[in-house]
Amino acid sequence: MTTIPTLSHGRVTIRPLRLRDARDLDQALAGNRSWLRTWEATSPSGHVSSDVRGSIRALQANARAGLGLPFAMELDGRFVGQLNVSGITYGSLASASIGYWVVEDAAGHNVTPTAVALATDHCFRVVGIHRLEICIRPENGPSLRVVEKLGFRYEGLRRRYIHINGDWRDHFCFGLVAEEVREGVLDRWVQGRVPAGTGVVPPAAHEEAATPVAVSPRR
Repeated sequence: MTTIPTLSHGRVTIRPLRLRDARDLDQALAGNRSWLRTWEATSPSGHVSSDVRGSIRALQANARAGLGLPFAMELDGRFVGQLNVSGITYGSLASASIGYWVVEDAAGHNVTPTAVALATDHCFRVVGIHRLEICIRPENGPSLRVVEKLGFRYEGLRRRYIHINGDWRDHFCFGLVAEEVREGVLDRWVQGRVPAGTGVVPPAAHEEAATPVAVSPRR
């Protein structure tokens, strides 16, 4: 099992997601449905589960298997969202992915970049991960600003990559390896040392993303 720590910087804390978070999680999702729906992962089968406790148990089981780190995000001690490190692999690949969401009234307080920086530093320094990846829809401006602030490198466009809000959606991919941030992602950002333009998506990539993929009709 991969130990899930409690980490803080300023007003922001990430800590292990627990079963007793189910009520706060359910209320946050219900109260921010219109805010989150556009970016919410869905099932191609159309099945929608409302079992919040079951979802938490699944994330915890994944953590016990050493494959993920499910965090709750807090602002001033209040539950405001989730951050999940998923797809952890070890050995010659030593990589993982980060996904997150935050409630609307916590946006604009640097909750997400702080949480991502804390989690990334932990993965690099303690878990032994070498590379972390974040994939973001081209339309998700706030999330794109997160990777730009922290200096995740733009690596390319993944066509129809994840099923979001009822369809397969394109995503921009961003990556970071441990050697790039020996001083720590959080410290580099706080000290204003993120290289300019590192996380910026090239205009040509935005143009490519705006061009729909030709989908063959079903026979």
